[in-house]
Amino acid sequence: MSSIIERTDVVIVGAGFTGLSAALDFQRAGVDFLVLEARDHVGGRVEAVRNGLGELIDSGGQFLCQDMPELMALARARGKTFVETYIEGEFITHPWMSVEEAERTYQVAMAIRERMNRIEPDDPSIAGLTVATWLERQKDTTDAKAAFRSMIEGLWCLALDKVPLWYLIDNDRRITNEVFELQYFLRETMQSLADDLAADLGDRLRLNEPVARVEHGQQGVRVVSARGVIEARTALVALPPATAAKLDFTPALPAELASALGVWESGAVIKILVRYASPFWRERDLCGMVMWRDQPGLFACDASTDADHAALIVFVGGPLALRWHPLGAAAFRAEVTARLVEALGPRAADVVDFSARDWTHDRWSGGAYSDLIVDVTARHAERAILAGAPPVYFAASEVSPSFPGYVEGAIVAGRIAAGKIQSAIATSASGS
Repeated sequence: MSSIIERTDVVIVGAGFTGLSAALDFQRAGVDFLVLEARDHVGGRVEAVRNGLGELIDSGGQFLCQDMPELMALARARGKTFVETYIEGEFITHPWMSVEEAERTYQVAMAIRERMNRIEPDDPSIAGLTVATWLERQKDTTDAKAAFRSMIEGLWCLALDKVPLWYLIDNDRRITNEVFELQYFLRETMQSLADDLAADLGDRLRLNEPVARVEHGQQGVRVVSARGVIEARTALVALPPATAAKLDFTPALPAELASALGVWESGAVIKILVRYASPFWRERDLCGMVMWRDQPGLFACDASTDADHAALIVFVGGPLALRWHPLGAAAFRAEVTARLVEALGPRAADVVDFSARDWTHDRWSGGAYSDLIVDVTARHAERAILAGAPPVYFAASEVSPSFPGYVEGAIVAGRIAAGKIQSAIATSASGS
């Protein structure tokens, strides 16, 4: 550790889209800052890797849609190429259903979700209920309930018996897209967008520098990393709540805030890109989208950049990801391929490349797309986190007022936090 103590206005812990967005706002406002990132790359739960064919692919967050204004504007401003997700043709539910049955089941599952969202989160009649308990009480068909469970566990990546009903309602209401949320992905990868933002920060961003301790008091903060100590007026912890809770804060955070950070759990997801020689499913007028009703949390969709780069993305989420997590690489590939063959036929076995990223228990982000509250009594957890313990502030996609758990939400959360901290700094300066 260096004996030199550095000084700045704001230390940002974490260089996901929340931290990057806040940093860029500080830069524009002339506020001095440093960003410390534990990983060797920026983006957080956004990530790109080379598959076995040498192609750069998104192994983390990837999709966006026109109803995500901040992310869409950012991608356009940075000159990214939008690839429209192929959705022409029929989608498959497995076990097999007729097209009419599948459509009817999907519509009823969506109706269950809409019915859920009409309930007020503060309604005393749902106090203490998990999503699973509420679902059991509904009078819909078994198939429709199974489709709803698969949809929700696939999106939120936790078992329904862990998720408070009020929390899912409140969270889902903030996801306001009216078009398909998998509408587009970026040919250059979502990671390339994070890299572009990072490049603008220059030497104010440091990779491979995990924070060990955040000391805080009336005079400001001291952030201790493996490389040294940074003194600052404020700190912005731009990490998922369950990850932020693991940091060493000295003195301990106020009890309400510490409790609020401790009620979250990371979901579990495994993301796979399966490359094929051609999009064979389109020959049968299939869109490549598959939902497995007998395996809640298993979902596939067409992610071909063009006809010469045919691919399916398979998502394994929630309890299923936890069950498949211990499998070795060969057994896992066999399991996924077998499911694709069941749904799409024998040609699904002709895999050109199989690239899997297991986010379950990830060291720096904990797991899936998002953390979720798992305490049915924690109604005010988000409010406590957003209030923070000045001079220590917190921001994450999970507590964003729009699109929590998405890149869009991360951008919004970072910008809100930057504005709050700038106001606090200005108030402090005017009063000194």
